[in-house]
Amino acid sequence: MPHYRSLKDIQAHLASGTITVTQLVQGYLHSIDRQRHLNAFLEVFGDEALAKASELDQKRRDGRAGALAGMVLAIKDNICYQGHQVTASSKILKGFTSLYTATALQRLLDQDAIVIGRTNCDEFAMGASTENSAFGPTLNAADPTRVPGGSSGGSAVAVQAHMCLAALGSDTGGSIRQPAAFTGTVGLRPTYGHVSRYGLLAYASSFDQIGTITQCPEDAMLIMATMAGHDPMDATSATHQAPYNQAFDSNKKLKIGLLRECVEHPNLHPEVRGRLLALAAKLGDMGHEVQHVSFPYTDYVVPNYYVLTTAEASSNLSRFAGMIYGYRSPHATDFASTISKSRSEGFGPEVQRRIMLGTFVLSAGYYDAYYARAQKTRRLVKDCTDQMLEQFDFLLLPTAPHPAFALGANPEPIAMYLEDIFCMQASLAGVPAISVPVQPSLSGLPIGAQLIGPAFSEPRLLHFAGQVAQLGKNLS
Repeated sequence: MPHYRSLKDIQAHLASGTITVTQLVQGYLHSIDRQRHLNAFLEVFGDEALAKASELDQKRRDGRAGALAGMVLAIKDNICYQGHQVTASSKILKGFTSLYTATALQRLLDQDAIVIGRTNCDEFAMGASTENSAFGPTLNAADPTRVPGGSSGGSAVAVQAHMCLAALGSDTGGSIRQPAAFTGTVGLRPTYGHVSRYGLLAYASSFDQIGTITQCPEDAMLIMATMAGHDPMDATSATHQAPYNQAFDSNKKLKIGLLRECVEHPNLHPEVRGRLLALAAKLGDMGHEVQHVSFPYTDYVVPNYYVLTTAEASSNLSRFAGMIYGYRSPHATDFASTISKSRSEGFGPEVQRRIMLGTFVLSAGYYDAYYARAQKTRRLVKDCTDQMLEQFDFLLLPTAPHPAFALGANPEPIAMYLEDIFCMQASLAGVPAISVPVQPSLSGLPIGAQLIGPAFSEPRLLHFAGQVAQLGKNLS
Protein backbone atom coordinates (compact mmCIF):
# COMPACT_ATOMS: atom_id res chain seq x y z
CA MET A 1 0.00 0.00 0.00
CA PRO A 2 1.36 3.47 -0.84
CA HIS A 3 2.14 5.93 1.95
CA TYR A 4 -0.84 8.24 1.66
CA ARG A 5 -0.23 11.82 2.71
CA SER A 6 -3.76 13.21 2.49
CA LEU A 7 -7.40 12.18 2.61
CA LYS A 8 -7.79 13.69 -0.84
CA ASP A 9 -5.38 11.11 -2.27
CA ILE A 10 -7.11 8.26 -0.44
CA GLN A 11 -10.56 9.30 -1.61
CA ALA A 12 -9.30 9.63 -5.19
CA HIS A 13 -8.02 6.04 -5.07
CA LEU A 14 -11.27 4.87 -3.48
CA ALA A 15 -13.26 6.56 -6.23
CA SER A 16 -11.13 5.00 -8.97
CA GLY A 17 -11.34 1.54 -7.43
CA THR A 18 -7.58 1.39 -6.86
CA ILE A 19 -8.20 0.48 -3.23
CA THR A 20 -11.08 -0.30 -0.88
CA VAL A 21 -11.48 0.95 2.68
CA THR A 22 -10.95 -2.63 3.87
CA GLN A 23 -7.65 -2.85 2.00
CA LEU A 24 -6.67 0.55 3.37
CA VAL A 25 -7.25 -0.55 6.96
CA GLN A 26 -5.46 -3.84 6.33
CA GLY A 27 -2.45 -1.87 5.07
CA TYR A 28 -2.37 0.30 8.18
CA LEU A 29 -2.73 -2.74 10.45
CA HIS A 30 0.21 -4.38 8.68
CA SER A 31 2.25 -1.21 9.20
CA ILE A 32 1.38 -1.18 12.91
CA ASP A 33 2.34 -4.83 13.30
CA ARG A 34 5.61 -4.31 11.46
CA GLN A 35 6.58 -1.36 13.68
CA ARG A 36 5.47 -2.54 17.10
CA HIS A 37 8.98 -1.86 18.40
CA LEU A 38 8.19 1.87 18.27
CA ASN A 39 5.52 1.36 20.97
CA ALA A 40 3.23 3.97 19.41
CA PHE A 41 0.03 2.05 20.16
CA LEU A 42 -1.19 0.75 23.50
CA GLU A 43 -4.14 -1.04 21.90
CA VAL A 44 -5.10 -1.72 18.30
CA PHE A 45 -8.78 -2.09 17.39
CA GLY A 46 -8.01 -4.38 14.46
CA ASP A 47 -11.15 -6.50 14.15
CA GLU A 48 -13.41 -3.56 14.91
CA ALA A 49 -11.67 -1.31 12.37
CA LEU A 50 -11.95 -3.99 9.67
CA ALA A 51 -15.66 -4.48 10.44
CA LYS A 52 -16.26 -0.72 10.14
CA ALA A 53 -14.23 -0.64 6.93
CA SER A 54 -16.46 -3.35 5.43
CA GLU A 55 -19.55 -1.38 6.41
CA LEU A 56 -18.06 1.75 4.89
CA ASP A 57 -17.28 -0.02 1.61
CA GLN A 58 -20.98 -0.88 1.39
CA LYS A 59 -21.99 2.68 2.28
CA ARG A 60 -19.75 3.97 -0.49
CA ARG A 61 -21.39 1.66 -2.99
CA ASP A 62 -24.77 2.96 -1.84
CA GLY A 63 -23.64 6.58 -2.00
CA ARG A 64 -24.12 7.11 1.75
CA ALA A 65 -20.52 7.61 2.88
CA GLY A 66 -19.64 10.56 5.12
CA ALA A 67 -17.22 13.36 4.36
CA LEU A 68 -14.35 11.63 6.21
CA ALA A 69 -14.72 8.22 4.55
CA GLY A 70 -11.16 6.86 4.26
CA MET A 71 -9.85 8.79 7.25
CA VAL A 72 -8.15 6.23 9.50
CA LEU A 73 -7.49 7.80 12.90
CA ALA A 74 -5.55 7.00 16.04
CA ILE A 75 -6.56 8.58 19.34
CA LYS A 76 -4.39 9.58 22.26
CA ASP A 77 -4.97 7.48 25.36
CA ASN A 78 -6.67 10.31 27.23
CA ILE A 79 -9.63 10.65 24.84
CA CYS A 80 -12.72 8.66 25.76
CA TYR A 81 -14.18 6.14 23.29
CA GLN A 82 -17.22 4.26 24.56
CA GLY A 83 -16.58 0.58 25.25
CA HIS A 84 -12.81 0.99 24.91
CA GLN A 85 -10.08 1.36 27.49
CA VAL A 86 -8.78 4.82 28.37
CA THR A 87 -5.90 4.97 30.84
CA ALA A 88 -3.96 8.20 30.19
CA SER A 89 -0.98 5.80 30.07
CA SER A 90 -1.22 5.45 33.84
CA LYS A 91 -1.28 2.46 36.14
CA ILE A 92 -4.01 4.14 38.16
CA LEU A 93 -6.50 3.67 35.27
CA LYS A 94 -5.16 0.43 33.80
CA GLY A 95 -8.07 -1.62 32.46
CA PHE A 96 -10.65 1.17 32.84
CA THR A 97 -13.31 1.16 30.10
CA SER A 98 -14.94 4.41 29.02
CA LEU A 99 -18.70 4.76 29.40
CA TYR A 100 -19.08 7.41 26.69
CA THR A 101 -17.34 8.92 23.66
CA ALA A 102 -15.70 12.35 23.60
CA THR A 103 -17.76 14.88 21.64
CA ALA A 104 -14.89 15.75 19.29
CA LEU A 105 -14.34 12.08 18.45
CA GLN A 106 -18.05 11.35 18.06
CA ARG A 107 -18.37 14.11 15.46
CA LEU A 108 -15.59 12.47 13.42
CA LEU A 109 -17.16 9.01 13.76
CA ASP A 110 -20.46 10.45 12.53
CA GLN A 111 -18.68 11.39 9.29
CA ASP A 112 -17.29 7.86 8.89
CA ALA A 113 -13.77 8.26 10.25
CA ILE A 114 -12.38 4.93 11.50
CA VAL A 115 -10.48 4.64 14.78
CA ILE A 116 -7.69 2.09 14.48
CA GLY A 117 -6.34 2.24 18.04
CA ARG A 118 -5.26 4.27 21.07
CA THR A 119 -1.76 5.65 21.32
CA ASN A 120 0.88 5.92 24.01
CA CYS A 121 1.52 9.22 25.80
CA ASP A 122 3.19 10.70 28.83
CA GLU A 123 1.14 9.78 31.90
CA PHE A 124 -1.84 12.14 32.16
CA ALA A 125 -0.23 14.18 29.36
CA MET A 126 2.56 15.33 31.69
CA GLY A 127 5.82 15.27 29.79
CA ALA A 128 7.69 16.28 26.66
CA SER A 129 9.18 12.97 25.56
CA THR A 130 6.62 10.15 26.02
CA GLU A 131 9.06 8.56 28.43
CA ASN A 132 6.71 8.98 31.40
CA SER A 133 4.20 6.37 30.25
CA ALA A 134 3.48 3.46 32.58
CA PHE A 135 3.70 1.26 29.47
CA GLY A 136 7.18 2.19 28.31
CA PRO A 137 8.53 4.94 26.05
CA THR A 138 7.61 5.52 22.42
CA LEU A 139 10.50 5.66 19.93
CA ASN A 140 10.98 8.16 17.11
CA ALA A 141 10.62 6.48 13.71
CA ALA A 142 13.27 8.80 12.24
CA ASP A 143 15.80 7.50 14.79
CA PRO A 144 14.65 4.91 17.37
CA THR A 145 17.38 6.02 19.79
CA ARG A 146 15.59 9.35 20.14
CA VAL A 147 12.33 10.48 21.70
CA PRO A 148 9.30 11.53 19.62
CA GLY A 149 8.47 14.42 21.95
CA GLY A 150 5.43 14.52 24.15
CA SER A 151 3.03 14.19 25.56
CA SER A 152 1.27 13.10 22.33
CA GLY A 153 4.31 11.14 21.17
CA GLY A 154 2.41 7.97 20.29
CA SER A 155 -0.04 9.86 18.11
CA ALA A 156 2.79 11.70 16.36
CA VAL A 157 4.76 8.52 15.64
CA ALA A 158 1.62 6.73 14.41
CA VAL A 159 1.23 9.42 11.74
CA GLN A 160 4.98 9.77 11.10
CA ALA A 161 5.38 6.01 10.49
CA HIS A 162 2.22 5.72 8.34
CA MET A 163 0.36 3.54 10.83
CA CYS A 164 -2.69 5.74 10.28
CA LEU A 165 -3.51 8.82 8.23
CA ALA A 166 -4.12 11.20 11.14
CA ALA A 167 -4.36 11.23 14.93
CA LEU A 168 -5.99 13.16 17.71
CA GLY A 169 -3.85 14.42 20.56
CA SER A 170 -4.19 16.91 23.35
CA ASP A 171 -2.15 20.08 23.80
CA THR A 172 -1.81 21.72 27.22
CA GLY A 173 1.54 23.48 26.84
CA GLY A 174 2.87 22.10 23.56
CA SER A 175 1.94 18.41 23.69
CA ILE A 176 0.83 18.31 20.05
CA ARG A 177 3.17 20.86 18.48
CA GLN A 178 6.46 19.71 20.03
CA PRO A 179 6.07 16.02 19.04
CA ALA A 180 4.94 17.17 15.60
CA ALA A 181 8.23 19.08 15.28
CA PHE A 182 10.23 16.03 16.43
CA THR A 183 8.48 13.69 13.96
CA GLY A 184 8.09 15.86 10.86
CA THR A 185 4.29 15.99 11.06
CA VAL A 186 1.77 18.84 11.21
CA GLY A 187 0.45 19.55 14.71
CA LEU A 188 -2.39 21.98 15.44
CA ARG A 189 -3.43 23.36 18.83
CA PRO A 190 -6.83 25.07 18.38
CA THR A 191 -8.11 28.18 20.11
CA TYR A 192 -9.09 27.40 23.69
CA GLY A 193 -12.78 26.50 23.70
CA HIS A 194 -12.99 25.89 19.95
CA VAL A 195 -13.04 22.09 20.39
CA SER A 196 -15.06 20.46 23.15
CA ARG A 197 -13.11 19.01 26.07
CA TYR A 198 -15.99 16.69 26.99
CA GLY A 199 -14.43 13.22 27.08
CA LEU A 200 -10.84 14.44 27.44
CA LEU A 201 -9.24 13.30 30.70
CA ALA A 202 -8.30 16.56 32.40
CA TYR A 203 -4.80 17.68 33.23
CA ALA A 204 -5.17 21.50 33.42
CA SER A 205 -8.69 22.53 32.52
CA SER A 206 -7.97 26.13 31.47
CA PHE A 207 -5.25 24.97 29.05
CA ASP A 208 -6.21 21.52 27.68
CA GLN A 209 -7.35 21.29 24.05
CA ILE A 210 -7.93 18.38 21.69
CA GLY A 211 -6.07 18.95 18.43
CA THR A 212 -4.78 17.19 15.33
CA ILE A 213 -1.61 15.54 14.08
CA THR A 214 -1.64 15.03 10.31
CA GLN A 215 0.60 14.69 7.28
CA CYS A 216 -0.68 17.97 5.81
CA PRO A 217 -2.56 21.11 6.91
CA GLU A 218 -5.41 20.29 4.52
CA ASP A 219 -6.37 17.20 6.55
CA ALA A 220 -6.22 19.22 9.76
CA MET A 221 -8.67 21.63 8.13
CA LEU A 222 -11.08 18.78 7.31
CA ILE A 223 -10.92 17.35 10.82
CA MET A 224 -11.32 20.73 12.49
CA ALA A 225 -14.29 21.66 10.30
CA THR A 226 -16.00 18.49 11.53
CA MET A 227 -15.14 18.36 15.23
CA ALA A 228 -14.98 22.04 16.23
CA GLY A 229 -17.90 24.02 17.57
CA HIS A 230 -20.00 24.57 20.64
CA ASP A 231 -20.90 21.62 22.83
CA PRO A 232 -23.53 21.96 25.58
CA MET A 233 -21.69 19.22 27.50
CA ASP A 234 -18.65 21.52 27.90
CA ALA A 235 -19.32 24.83 29.66
CA THR A 236 -15.98 26.22 28.39
CA SER A 237 -16.72 25.53 24.71
CA ALA A 238 -17.16 28.71 22.70
CA THR A 239 -20.25 29.61 20.72
CA HIS A 240 -18.13 31.45 18.16
CA GLN A 241 -17.70 29.55 14.88
CA ALA A 242 -14.66 29.75 12.62
CA PRO A 243 -15.47 30.01 8.87
CA TYR A 244 -14.07 26.73 7.52
CA ASN A 245 -15.96 27.07 4.23
CA GLN A 246 -14.44 30.48 3.53
CA ALA A 247 -12.27 30.91 0.43
CA PHE A 248 -8.82 32.46 0.84
CA ASP A 249 -6.69 34.40 -1.62
CA SER A 250 -3.35 32.62 -1.83
CA ASN A 251 -1.78 35.70 -3.41
CA LYS A 252 -2.64 38.03 -0.54
CA LYS A 253 0.49 39.44 1.09
CA LEU A 254 0.60 39.07 4.86
CA LYS A 255 2.43 40.74 7.71
CA ILE A 256 4.44 38.22 9.74
CA GLY A 257 6.02 38.89 13.12
CA LEU A 258 9.28 37.00 13.75
CA LEU A 259 9.72 36.69 17.52
CA ARG A 260 13.13 38.16 18.31
CA GLU A 261 13.60 36.60 21.77
CA CYS A 262 12.93 33.14 20.36
CA VAL A 263 15.20 33.44 17.31
CA GLU A 264 18.00 34.90 19.43
CA HIS A 265 17.51 32.56 22.38
CA PRO A 266 20.89 31.22 23.57
CA ASN A 267 19.58 27.64 23.80
CA LEU A 268 18.21 27.56 20.26
CA HIS A 269 19.98 24.94 18.13
CA PRO A 270 21.92 26.59 15.24
CA GLU A 271 20.21 24.46 12.60
CA VAL A 272 16.76 25.31 13.95
CA ARG A 273 17.68 29.02 13.90
CA GLY A 274 19.05 28.68 10.38
CA ARG A 275 15.92 26.95 9.07
CA LEU A 276 13.65 29.56 10.64
CA LEU A 277 15.62 32.52 9.26
CA ALA A 278 15.74 30.89 5.82
CA LEU A 279 11.96 30.38 5.96
CA ALA A 280 11.47 34.03 6.96
CA ALA A 281 13.65 35.08 4.02
CA LYS A 282 11.62 32.98 1.59
CA LEU A 283 8.40 34.48 2.89
CA GLY A 284 9.90 37.91 2.29
CA ASP A 285 10.89 36.92 -1.24
CA MET A 286 7.25 35.99 -1.87
CA GLY A 287 6.20 39.53 -0.97
CA HIS A 288 5.10 38.96 2.61
CA GLU A 289 6.24 41.58 5.09
CA VAL A 290 8.37 39.90 7.77
CA GLN A 291 9.41 42.02 10.76
CA HIS A 292 11.17 41.23 14.00
CA VAL A 293 8.89 41.79 17.00
CA SER A 294 9.71 41.62 20.69
CA PHE A 295 7.90 39.38 23.17
CA PRO A 296 9.47 40.35 26.51
CA TYR A 297 7.94 37.52 28.54
CA THR A 298 9.68 34.53 26.94
CA ASP A 299 11.68 33.73 30.08
CA TYR A 300 8.56 33.93 32.25
CA VAL A 301 6.24 31.59 30.38
CA VAL A 302 7.68 28.33 31.72
CA PRO A 303 7.44 29.14 35.46
CA ASN A 304 4.08 30.82 34.88
CA TYR A 305 2.75 27.76 33.05
CA TYR A 306 3.93 25.26 35.66
CA VAL A 307 2.50 27.18 38.61
CA LEU A 308 -0.92 27.30 36.97
CA THR A 309 -1.07 23.85 35.40
CA THR A 310 0.21 22.00 38.45
CA ALA A 311 -2.36 23.82 40.58
CA GLU A 312 -5.13 22.68 38.25
CA ALA A 313 -3.68 19.16 38.09
CA SER A 314 -3.68 18.82 41.87
CA SER A 315 -7.42 19.54 41.79
CA ASN A 316 -8.32 17.51 38.70
CA LEU A 317 -6.41 14.39 39.72
CA SER A 318 -7.85 14.32 43.23
CA ARG A 319 -10.70 12.20 41.82
CA PHE A 320 -8.30 9.27 41.34
CA ALA A 321 -8.25 7.98 44.91
CA GLY A 322 -8.86 4.24 44.62
CA MET A 323 -12.39 4.61 45.96
CA ILE A 324 -14.76 4.52 42.96
CA TYR A 325 -12.81 3.36 39.89
CA GLY A 326 -9.29 2.69 38.76
CA TYR A 327 -6.42 1.16 40.72
CA ARG A 328 -6.88 0.31 44.40
CA SER A 329 -3.86 -0.72 46.42
CA PRO A 330 -3.98 -4.31 47.72
CA HIS A 331 -1.95 -3.10 50.71
CA ALA A 332 -4.62 -0.68 51.99
CA THR A 333 -6.05 -1.39 55.44
CA ASP A 334 -8.37 1.58 56.06
CA PHE A 335 -9.83 4.70 54.40
CA ALA A 336 -6.71 6.84 54.72
CA SER A 337 -4.32 4.14 53.55
CA THR A 338 -6.60 3.30 50.60
CA ILE A 339 -6.18 6.83 49.29
CA SER A 340 -2.51 7.31 50.11
CA LYS A 341 -1.31 3.90 48.93
CA SER A 342 -3.50 3.82 45.81
CA ARG A 343 -2.23 7.22 44.68
CA SER A 344 1.39 6.52 45.64
CA GLU A 345 1.40 3.19 43.79
CA GLY A 346 -0.88 4.22 40.91
CA PHE A 347 0.68 7.52 39.85
CA GLY A 348 4.16 7.70 38.35
CA PRO A 349 6.89 9.99 39.73
CA GLU A 350 6.30 12.89 37.32
CA VAL A 351 2.56 13.01 38.01
CA GLN A 352 3.22 12.86 41.76
CA ARG A 353 5.75 15.68 41.42
CA ARG A 354 3.25 17.94 39.65
CA ILE A 355 0.44 17.14 42.08
CA MET A 356 2.72 18.09 44.99
CA LEU A 357 3.86 21.28 43.25
CA GLY A 358 0.26 22.24 42.60
CA THR A 359 -0.79 21.51 46.16
CA PHE A 360 2.07 23.69 47.40
CA VAL A 361 1.26 26.74 45.24
CA LEU A 362 -2.39 26.55 46.33
CA SER A 363 -1.61 26.15 50.02
CA ALA A 364 -2.29 28.78 52.66
CA GLY A 365 0.53 31.31 52.83
CA TYR A 366 1.73 30.61 49.28
CA TYR A 367 -1.44 31.12 47.19
CA ASP A 368 -0.93 34.87 46.72
CA ALA A 369 2.81 34.59 46.21
CA TYR A 370 2.56 31.95 43.48
CA TYR A 371 -0.88 31.14 42.07
CA ALA A 372 -2.44 34.62 42.22
CA ARG A 373 0.70 36.22 40.80
CA ALA A 374 0.88 33.64 38.02
CA GLN A 375 -2.70 34.48 37.00
CA LYS A 376 -1.71 38.14 36.69
CA THR A 377 1.35 37.21 34.63
CA ARG A 378 -0.82 35.07 32.36
CA ARG A 379 -2.96 38.13 31.67
CA LEU A 380 0.17 40.09 30.69
CA VAL A 381 1.18 37.31 28.29
CA LYS A 382 -2.30 37.20 26.75
CA ASP A 383 -2.59 40.96 26.39
CA CYS A 384 0.87 41.24 24.82
CA THR A 385 0.13 38.37 22.41
CA ASP A 386 -3.24 39.84 21.42
CA GLN A 387 -1.61 43.23 20.80
CA MET A 388 1.02 41.65 18.54
CA LEU A 389 -1.69 39.80 16.61
CA GLU A 390 -3.46 43.11 16.01
CA GLN A 391 -0.30 44.34 14.27
CA PHE A 392 0.57 41.09 12.46
CA ASP A 393 -1.45 38.44 10.68
CA PHE A 394 0.66 35.65 12.24
CA LEU A 395 3.66 35.21 14.48
CA LEU A 396 6.56 33.00 13.39
CA LEU A 397 8.84 31.22 15.87
CA PRO A 398 10.53 27.85 16.45
CA THR A 399 8.43 24.98 17.73
CA ALA A 400 11.18 23.34 19.79
CA PRO A 401 14.68 24.54 20.79
CA HIS A 402 16.39 21.66 18.97
CA PRO A 403 15.67 18.43 17.07
CA ALA A 404 14.66 15.28 18.95
CA PHE A 405 16.98 14.41 21.83
CA ALA A 406 18.20 10.97 22.85
CA LEU A 407 16.17 8.69 25.10
CA GLY A 408 17.09 9.35 28.72
CA ALA A 409 19.01 12.53 27.85
CA ASN A 410 16.87 14.86 30.00
CA PRO A 411 16.68 13.24 33.45
CA GLU A 412 16.29 16.56 35.33
CA PRO A 413 12.69 17.84 35.58
CA ILE A 414 13.64 21.50 34.97
CA ALA A 415 15.52 20.62 31.79
CA MET A 416 12.49 18.69 30.55
CA TYR A 417 10.13 21.54 31.42
CA LEU A 418 12.15 23.88 29.19
CA GLU A 419 11.51 21.69 26.15
CA ASP A 420 8.19 23.49 25.58
CA ILE A 421 9.49 27.02 26.11
CA PHE A 422 8.42 28.19 22.64
CA CYS A 423 5.02 26.50 22.76
CA MET A 424 3.69 27.95 26.01
CA GLN A 425 2.95 31.47 24.80
CA ALA A 426 0.02 30.32 22.67
CA SER A 427 -1.23 28.04 25.45
CA LEU A 428 -1.20 30.84 28.04
CA ALA A 429 -2.88 33.24 25.60
CA GLY A 430 -5.48 30.69 24.48
CA VAL A 431 -4.82 31.29 20.76
CA PRO A 432 -4.27 28.73 17.98
CA ALA A 433 -0.81 27.60 16.94
CA ILE A 434 0.50 25.09 14.43
CA SER A 435 3.83 23.35 13.87
CA VAL A 436 4.78 22.54 10.28
CA PRO A 437 7.84 20.56 9.20
CA VAL A 438 10.68 22.30 7.42
CA GLN A 439 13.88 20.91 5.93
CA PRO A 440 15.41 18.34 8.34
CA SER A 441 18.70 18.76 10.13
CA LEU A 442 21.95 17.63 8.53
CA SER A 443 21.63 14.39 10.49
CA GLY A 444 18.14 13.82 9.06
CA LEU A 445 16.14 14.71 12.18
CA PRO A 446 12.87 16.62 11.64
CA ILE A 447 12.62 20.32 12.49
CA GLY A 448 9.41 22.29 12.97
CA ALA A 449 8.45 25.94 12.49
CA GLN A 450 5.55 27.35 14.49
CA LEU A 451 2.87 29.84 13.50
CA ILE A 452 0.58 31.57 16.01
CA GLY A 453 -2.65 33.24 14.92
CA PRO A 454 -5.46 35.25 16.51
CA ALA A 455 -8.28 33.47 18.32
CA PHE A 456 -10.56 31.48 15.99
CA SER A 457 -8.34 32.12 12.96
CA GLU A 458 -7.82 28.36 12.36
CA PRO A 459 -9.09 28.34 8.75
CA ARG A 460 -6.78 31.21 7.73
CA LEU A 461 -3.92 29.79 9.82
CA LEU A 462 -4.22 26.35 8.23
CA HIS A 463 -4.43 27.82 4.75
CA PHE A 464 -1.22 29.80 5.28
CA ALA A 465 0.43 26.82 6.99
CA GLY A 466 -0.07 24.87 3.77
CA GLN A 467 1.98 27.48 1.91
CA VAL A 468 4.65 27.52 4.62
CA ALA A 469 4.92 23.73 4.56
CA GLN A 470 5.63 23.84 0.82
CA LEU A 471 8.26 26.56 1.27
CA GLY A 472 9.87 24.71 4.17
CA LYS A 473 10.71 21.60 2.17
CA ASN A 474 13.75 23.19 0.50
CA LEU A 475 15.54 25.78 2.58
CA SER A 476 19.10 26.86 1.88
